[in-house]
Amino acid sequence: MNDATTSGPARPVVLDVWCELQCPDCTAALDDLRALRERLGDRLDIRLRHFPLSKHQHAYAAAQAAEEAAEQGRGWPYVEAVLARTEELGRKGEPLLVEVAGELGLDAEEMDTALIDGRHLLAVDADQAEGKAIGVTGTPTYLIGGELLDGSKSQEGLRERIEEIAGRLLAEQG
Repeated sequence: MNDATTSGPARPVVLDVWCELQCPDCTAALDDLRALRERLGDRLDIRLRHFPLSKHQHAYAAAQAAEEAAEQGRGWPYVEAVLARTEELGRKGEPLLVEVAGELGLDAEEMDTALIDGRHLLAVDADQAEGKAIGVTGTPTYLIGGELLDGSKSQEGLRERIEEIAGRLLAEQG
């Protein structure tokens, strides 16, 4: 039965976050993302989108590793753990990515294999291409409700702006 007067639960608002796992600005943005997740809960769907920058040697591998971690069911914990160690990633490279996987209880051997065989290259390339197509130039950059918010220059006021847009979109759903 399809009753137009009955509405189900509101769909979560999607927040796409173009991020790079060797980016100190993305590390700083984690506090805002945690606060948004805490405040809006399951009404906000935060989606990691990859945008590795050429200036960071290990960012592309880190994006692939994040995809593998997500496939193993620990995407966000892995992203947060790697972002907490961006300087170390710059020094150690791929061995750190495998090490973090092991520390989180992921299959580190499978992580290493995924980095070697490149099984997640297409997903990373697709995110980066989509980001470029909509005007992403640095990280972090947010897309919510059709509005692109560039956090690569400053995070100042972005959390509040995201909350404002999410609140409006949720209210529009009824």
